Amino acid sequence: MSRIGNNPVAIPEGVTVDVNDNVVTVKGKLGELSQEFSAVTVKVEDGNILVKRSSDAKDHRAKHGLYRSLLNNMVEGVSKGWTKELELVGVGYRANNQGQKLDLALGFSHNIVLNIAPEVKIETISEKGKNPIIKLTSHDKQLVGQVAAKIRSMRKPEPYKGKGIKFVGEQLRRKAGKTA
Repeated sequence: MSRIGNNPVAIPEGVTVDVNDNVVTVKGKLGELSQEFSAVTVKVEDGNILVKRSSDAKDHRAKHGLYRSLLNNMVEGVSKGWTKELELVGVGYRANNQGQKLDLALGFSHNIVLNIAPEVKIETISEKGKNPIIKLTSHDKQLVGQVAAKIRSMRKPEPYKGKGIKFVGEQLRRKAGKTA
């Protein structure tokens, strides 16, 4: 029995959900998302989305909670949106953006220029005396996470000094250096 899969997803005001065969489309003030579903049936009843699995096969049980979570993320994304913040830790590490181009100075010989997907809004915050912050915002949770992971992979935090790109609030596992 899936505890997550059996919970209904509440539909907030201003969000419409359309179900055609096994494709669910969610529209809201921030955008539109669609997802194809298999192994479950999706119904919209009195302001809630209900996800029911068609049988008790292992594959269907495994996907029941997953699809309910995906629907919840879609509804929350088009109504509130998703945000990820990355922090650049290190001397001389900088981030600038011009439109959808992100320019990163990460201690390499050349700057790294990334083209960010148009669905993701990007903002760089640089205050004197504080580490630069990159703020990513979109209605698609998967896309925000993917872009954030791509940026983080350019210079992952190292365990000795903690230099690199990390998520805001991320706890790093630190190691002790050499002992004399």
